[in-house]
Amino acid sequence: MRIDLTGRVAVVTGGANGIGRATVAQLARSGASVVIWDRSADAASELVESLRREQRAVHAIAMNVTDRSSVESAAAESAAMFGGIDILINNAGITRDAQLVRVKDGAVTGGMSESDFDTVIDVNLKGVFTCTQVVVPYMLTRGGGAVVNATSVVARTGNFGQTNYVASKAGVIGMTQVWARELGRRNIRVNAIAPGFISTDMTAAMPAAVLEQMAAHTPMGALGTPEDVASAYCFLVSDAARFINGAVLAVDGGLVIGT
Repeated sequence: MRIDLTGRVAVVTGGANGIGRATVAQLARSGASVVIWDRSADAASELVESLRREQRAVHAIAMNVTDRSSVESAAAESAAMFGGIDILINNAGITRDAQLVRVKDGAVTGGMSESDFDTVIDVNLKGVFTCTQVVVPYMLTRGGGAVVNATSVVARTGNFGQTNYVASKAGVIGMTQVWARELGRRNIRVNAIAPGFISTDMTAAMPAAVLEQMAAHTPMGALGTPEDVASAYCFLVSDAARFINGAVLAVDGGLVIGT
């Protein structure tokens, strides 16, 4: 099945690196005009130039998903450049890991800071809320659209040392399901993807033993690639998924099921 997104305008938050970068490339090669929203447009410049050499319509905007005025400005610029917005991929996300409380020899020696909790919630949860609320009116003027939010397998299973991250990703699932109900009648579908262990620049810096353990816990015996997740994004925003709304698609090699 070939995904054809010709004539669609897509926004990808956090599109300069990793999964976001792969998603931008797949959307563009499927015919969409794509705008990368990232804190640093410079980081996306190589990808933009590469895709433009392929005669793809790609643009990058430096912005911050936690700053509403920045989101509003980026949305207006994106719509003005390509004539509207049809697709929103809420991919931007961060981690700030720490145990809730750290205990040594029976005494509390530290724990997750309030600022690290707030920062992750602001980017991973409130950022998704803000971007979606700002972009949806542009979709309404086009007669509909598709939103896909990045959650995680840990939203359903929990993960040691990730109170803030798990809370944010569980919240994204809840918002996805609410918006699917509210916006479905407006011809705007809202879904989510839940990646498992994915091979990115971040995991490349991990010790080999840790990567082997991650693969061993995945029934398929390997880590996924950014392209695996990008393919799920592209499918969910395409007409091939026209009757899928409110779903959370696991892209995890069976990790949640377990080995």
